[in-house]
Amino acid sequence: MSEIATKSPPEAPERAPSPKPRRDALWWVRKALWLVVLLVALALPLYLEAEWLKAGQYMMVGAVGAIGLTLLTGQAGQLSLAHAFFLLAGATAYTVLSGPTGDPELLGFGLDPLLALLGAVAISAVLGLAFAPVAGRLRGIYLGVASLSLVFLGLYFGQAAENLTGGTSTGRPPAEFSLFGFPFSNEGDLEILGVPIRETERVWYLFLALTVIAFLLARGAVGGRVGRAWRAVRDNEPAAAVMGVSVWRAKAGAFAVSSAYAGLAGVMTVLWFDLLKPDESEFGTYGINVSIAYLAMIIIGGLGSVPGALVGALLVNGLPQVLALYSTELGWSTGTGEHAFTPILISSFVYGAAIILVVLFEPGGLAAIGRRIAGRLSGKQRERNGS
Repeated sequence: MSEIATKSPPEAPERAPSPKPRRDALWWVRKALWLVVLLVALALPLYLEAEWLKAGQYMMVGAVGAIGLTLLTGQAGQLSLAHAFFLLAGATAYTVLSGPTGDPELLGFGLDPLLALLGAVAISAVLGLAFAPVAGRLRGIYLGVASLSLVFLGLYFGQAAENLTGGTSTGRPPAEFSLFGFPFSNEGDLEILGVPIRETERVWYLFLALTVIAFLLARGAVGGRVGRAWRAVRDNEPAAAVMGVSVWRAKAGAFAVSSAYAGLAGVMTVLWFDLLKPDESEFGTYGINVSIAYLAMIIIGGLGSVPGALVGALLVNGLPQVLALYSTELGWSTGTGEHAFTPILISSFVYGAAIILVVLFEPGGLAAIGRRIAGRLSGKQRERNGS
């Protein structure tokens, strides 16, 4: 009996390590396509003229802002029309933080431009976090209307705080951006393959780096624990709470992250214009029309899709720029004024029609079309492997 009592139980057989999932050919194709897109973007300043590079820069501004909004609306399920307010907050914060000190009329802290950029993103995130208690109590259209009030608050702030924004008459130029002493201006001689790299080309590479960083961080958040919490709250708040997800924390975090992205887009906006100028009415650089444009980007691209936000920004922010470059040749610019047939008006018709088509025929946007094509290609590949 003692031998039986002291006998140790048999050891469980060791489990064989589970094989790592093999990457299919379609996965490698997608990675190769992204690499090609990045290489093309790196090479474009060597071949395109300055006006085309400026148009591309504005597309990247829209891409960063649209990524932030698609995380909030598509992933976390919170409708927001306040994106323009956070753009203004980021633009103002950067201009003030990097502005020169000692000016009796304009407030400035004289910080390094990189620190000012990071500070502007942080300030925008804090402002978004301050709105989180409201977002935690409202849903759907009610949250959208409540967030829209921030745009009018930004309009008043821009006009009243002239020591920060410079006022609606003259505005205020931002500090020249530099990174570790390297100026993003025409200073210094720099060439790549015999092509002089001046301010437009340098700002292109700066915006491209910011867009890539924003894209990678968003993809990491969507694929990680944060993204799963956002989607759980979006789909069913009571069920998410039962599973241990803090609904308030998820909503607050989504608003803070989205506001930080909008703040970064605001910094890029003021660097693109080379001027911080608050709006004189609710329709302007930081007005209702901009919030609607960003909403159009994520609807066209597909709610919740980070690559879709890039495509939506190319259409909504890029089309007016491209049409403006071709308008004279095509004879589309018939003057200025309220009823003029301008490239901006044409592009508004185009992406307005795109929204209607998406809502009617493909609610998932362009991203859903891409997933469907990828699914069919993957299915065909599995059939070949099976045969």
